[in-house]
Amino acid sequence: MAFDSVKKPLLLETIKIEDGVIFHLDYHQHRCTQSRQELYASADILTLQNYIKAPVKGLYRCRIIYAETIQSIEYIPYVPKETCSLKIVPSSLDYHLKYARRSPINTLLSNNHEVDDIIIEKEGYLTDTSIANIAFYAQGVWYTPSKPLLAGTMRQKLIDEGFLKTRNIKKEDLHQYTQVALTNAMLGFKILKNINIIQK
Repeated sequence: MAFDSVKKPLLLETIKIEDGVIFHLDYHQHRCTQSRQELYASADILTLQNYIKAPVKGLYRCRIIYAETIQSIEYIPYVPKETCSLKIVPSSLDYHLKYARRSPINTLLSNNHEVDDIIIEKEGYLTDTSIANIAFYAQGVWYTPSKPLLAGTMRQKLIDEGFLKTRNIKKEDLHQYTQVALTNAMLGFKILKNINIIQK
């Protein structure tokens, strides 16, 4: 589905749809509204629900590209990938808005193709992987980095519910944690089994 074209930077929302159910749309709507206000100075609200036509069967990644207006909507069948290895990679990139253009992140990932994914380290602190927020478990509590590369919708939901706590986490701190999990709109909250984290 294509709409009018623009030349300004484009933004992205990825929304989980399963058997016709749209997940956590209020969190996506909130981020969409805030992002449009910041990037385009938009005063109106782009109501996502008015544009989504959820497939009634199956698990889909609803990919919405937008600026001041909706640019395109795709419904992509979702198959999760296994993550067994992560590598900590330093970078100064800015991705605090969910831009549709992900080439800086994709370049970091392609430069470290020997692992399944990367953990981006910024200003000495761990942030996110290339596709998800990350969490670490210690003494009965799940912690997620205080300053993520991108404040994900599922991350925020889990913080609001009290399931996740925030703290600054350095790679030197990883020995304190016994489990690792990824969280995003599609994964929900996924604990990684037998994960190998490479620090060099």
